[in-house]
Amino acid sequence: MAEIRFKKTVYPISKALRGYLMLTNREIDVPISYQDLLNYKSSITLFDKKGNDTLWETLIYNETDRKFINEQLRKAYAQLKVGGDTTVMEHLYVDRVDYCMYANTHPIRVRIVNRLNDLFDYFYLKQADMSRIYGMELEHLLSPNKINYLVKGSTLMEEHIQGIPGDTFIKNFLTRQDFNPLRVAKEFVKFNERSLVQLLGDMRNDNFVVEVIPDFDELYFRLRAIDFDQHCFEGSLKIYMPQYFKQNNPIINLGIKSMSPVLELQYQKEERTRLLTRVNASVDQLPVLLAAMRKEELAPEENVRQLRAELADLYEDDRFLRAQTMGDVLACSLEMLEVQQVRKRSRVRSSASAQE
Repeated sequence: MAEIRFKKTVYPISKALRGYLMLTNREIDVPISYQDLLNYKSSITLFDKKGNDTLWETLIYNETDRKFINEQLRKAYAQLKVGGDTTVMEHLYVDRVDYCMYANTHPIRVRIVNRLNDLFDYFYLKQADMSRIYGMELEHLLSPNKINYLVKGSTLMEEHIQGIPGDTFIKNFLTRQDFNPLRVAKEFVKFNERSLVQLLGDMRNDNFVVEVIPDFDELYFRLRAIDFDQHCFEGSLKIYMPQYFKQNNPIINLGIKSMSPVLELQYQKEERTRLLTRVNASVDQLPVLLAAMRKEELAPEENVRQLRAELADLYEDDRFLRAQTMGDVLACSLEMLEVQQVRKRSRVRSSASAQE
C-alpha cells in the first residue's frame, strides 16, 4: 500500500525553469498576483448542494478592493483563454473567489459566469511550485491531455480541468450497469503506466478526474491527473503507481474481474509505445525541459537514492543508479520506453489482493 507521510516542500521557480517558461511563452505579465488575493476581509465556509463542507472558503473583500480584484481577474481569465483579448469578455463577471487551506499550494479558485447564458467556468491562482510546473509540462508533452497554465513571478495560473472527481466516480458511477467495466480497467492500466513513466506521484482517487465520453452504444473513459504537487518528490516507487493506493481499489477490482494478464500486458505496452511517440514528437521542447530539470533539487537526497534503487530493481537496469537528481531519474525512466521494459512489473491484481 502506498502512503505519503510528510507534506512536500514548495520549491520556488529556478532560473533554469524560468528560462524554459519564457522560451515556451508560459511566462507572461499576469495582471494580478496570488498575494493580491490574500488581502481579504473575511471568509465563509463553502458548502456543496447537499450541505457538506467542501473544505473551501469563499473570500470576502472590501468593496473598493473587490471592484479592482474582479476586473483584474477578468483580464487574467482573458489571458488564459484568448490571449488577453478582453473585447470578447465584456459579458463575463466574477461570481466567487474561493480559498483552500488543506492543499500544498493553498489554491485560490475563481468562478467566472457568462451573464448571457449563466454558464460558468473556473480557473486557479496558486503559489508557483517548481515540482508542480514540471509535472504539468510533462503531462502536456507526453500524455493525451493538454494543460493550459501561465506563470508570472511566484504566481501560477491554471485552467480548470473538467471531469468527474475520481472519488465521486467510484462512489456514484461504478455501481451502474450501463457501461463496459473493461473500458474503465483498461484506462486505469494506461493511467498507471503514464504515472510511473512520468514519475507523477499521489494519484489516489481525489487527485484525478474521469472523463466519460459517449460514442454510439458504448461509453469510453479517460483518467486525467489534476494534482501535480507530488511530481518527482517521493522516494517510494509505489507512490508513482496508482494501483498501490487503497482508495483506487474499486477500479482495481474491476480489472481483476474483467482483464486477463495478457490483456494487461498488451495495454501496458500500447501506452508505452504512445509515450515514446510523444517523446519523439517533442524534440524541440523535451530536451530543453530535461536539461533544466536535471540541474534541480526537487527532492531530498535520500528520496533520490531510494527511488533510483527501486527503479533499477524494477527494470533490472543499473543506469538508474548513476542518477544524481530526480531529473536524472526521470530521464532514465523515459529511456526505458525504447526497450519496452515491462517484464518485472507488479501486476494490478496482486497489488489489489495485498491491500484487501
